[in-house]
Amino acid sequence: MKIGVPTEVKNHEYRVGLIPASVAEYVRHGHEVFVQKGAGLGSAILDETYVEAGATMLDTADEVWQVADMIVKVKEPLVEEYERMKPKQLIYTYFHLAAVPELAKVLVEKEIAAVAYETIQLPSGHLPLLEPMSEVAGRMAIQVGAFCLERANGGKGVLLGGVPGVKRANVMIIGGGTVGTHAAKMAVGMGANVSVLDINVSRLRYLDDIFGNRLQTLHSNSATIEQGLMDADLVVGAVLIPGAKAPHLVTREHLKAMDDGSVVVDVAVDQGGCIETCHPTTHQDPTYVVDGVVHYCVANMPGAVARTSTFALNNVTLPYGVKLANMGLEAAVRADAALALGVNTYQGHITYEAVAQGLGMGWRSLDALIK
Repeated sequence: MKIGVPTEVKNHEYRVGLIPASVAEYVRHGHEVFVQKGAGLGSAILDETYVEAGATMLDTADEVWQVADMIVKVKEPLVEEYERMKPKQLIYTYFHLAAVPELAKVLVEKEIAAVAYETIQLPSGHLPLLEPMSEVAGRMAIQVGAFCLERANGGKGVLLGGVPGVKRANVMIIGGGTVGTHAAKMAVGMGANVSVLDINVSRLRYLDDIFGNRLQTLHSNSATIEQGLMDADLVVGAVLIPGAKAPHLVTREHLKAMDDGSVVVDVAVDQGGCIETCHPTTHQDPTYVVDGVVHYCVANMPGAVARTSTFALNNVTLPYGVKLANMGLEAAVRADAALALGVNTYQGHITYEAVAQGLGMGWRSLDALIK
């Protein structure tokens, strides 16, 4: 199979789909890999290292898309890439289609086989290709939240950990999954008063076991969210429903309970956001203010720490990618139920029910299409 790796085009997206070690693995299995020149520079990976790994370097994105049977990316294709897609091409990347209905329509029209990192799911419920970026985003949420709380950046001028004689900041994390857990690690480590809200009591018990009295666990409902917002200096939205739009758990009315200069960081923004007033922003212009509250809603947060993120992502995407290349999509998904859940569109149909529901579109079972 011919594998293509174009340069990412999303604003300030410095990650790249494959690292040289991954290229070498595809080549070892007999595949050809075509990488756009400069694609790895944002992650401090030189073209020469790709060549040494066995890749062929191409000058333009058009060339990469044209030659490839399978495209390996990091972020969903943007408008400028729609015309580059070849009918029935296999694209392996993060899609988050519930938040981009126009892309879903293009994928259906072109009969693209869209394999989404974020919906590949193990029987345990774990999302192995989403997890490393959720770890990065969770840790970054506290880092950027602390920065936004600085007065010069529009915040109320609060230090997360306080100092002796001055109270610590209050951090409320909505969602106790991977993002929430890693956000809690950072916030606790910086000395803040931390509360984590979740609807899963078993998850709250787990967090209570690993953190002990270093944080407060609370059952998530409208009342506890509203009460927590009254005292919160920083709120992290860390809610995920695989493939579907995130529910709006914090409404604009809720925000009125927060002090001016408080900060919200909605990590769920690439799935529509769990804070009603959030909309996607970029690393170039990451924040805006609603009702006195600073909003940080960058949809590709891990792109800011591209080298760490790229290598962490390749650790988990490579095995599935090689399986797709070696076996072809239909044989691969028959052999691997987790991988089958990653297929969001195929043969002109949406094949992941939660995505279809989020978009208000019809869907067909993947099993019905690959018989």
